[in-house]
Amino acid sequence: MSDQPEPPDGEKATRRRGAALEAAILDAAWNVLETDGWGGFTFAGVAERAHASKPVLYRRWRTREDLLRATLHRRGEIAPAPIADTGSLRGDTIALLTQLNSRRTDVAAVLSMRLSAQYEDLSLSPAELRQALVGERETSMETFVARAAARGELGPKTPPPRVISLPVDLFRHELFMTLEPVSADTITHIVDDLFLPLARVSSGLTGAEPGRKNFQN
Repeated sequence: MSDQPEPPDGEKATRRRGAALEAAILDAAWNVLETDGWGGFTFAGVAERAHASKPVLYRRWRTREDLLRATLHRRGEIAPAPIADTGSLRGDTIALLTQLNSRRTDVAAVLSMRLSAQYEDLSLSPAELRQALVGERETSMETFVARAAARGELGPKTPPPRVISLPVDLFRHELFMTLEPVSADTITHIVDDLFLPLARVSSGLTGAEPGRKNFQN
């Protein structure tokens, strides 16, 4: 039995197998998640969008949550956030938050805008969903902090993980609370008034005059 139904309007189907078929299904699944949310994220809906059959999905993923994990993992692999290199920790962090603001399609946005009404049916936590999307690769903020330390912008100690993740965490919180794009002023406030002072102090940087001017480009 074929994994794919007959294409509409008598079009000739392109035979897809193995990795190519799986990639096409997961790309279609991401599209369903964006447009229809968790409520519309069904095997039938994904199969229809992918022009595949439900049995081929069930052979690969046992539950909707298994399919969701695979979909997020696929998305994280093919569309990672570009890593800015502005020459300063401040510039890099503002560039990242601005870029996230323009996309707003990471797992935080998907959860807040698409999954909230059906969240009780989803056992995966936001942290687990984010892990599926990001995987084990170094985050942009970890890269930025390492660069800043090498340039002497920070002290000899690596800031704790909660400090490193603070800008994106606060940005995500703002997005959750408003469901609107985060303003440029708010991004600047997150970076200049909250993140950079904490990063400086927690890294053991001494001898620098306190205040925002130490962090300007």
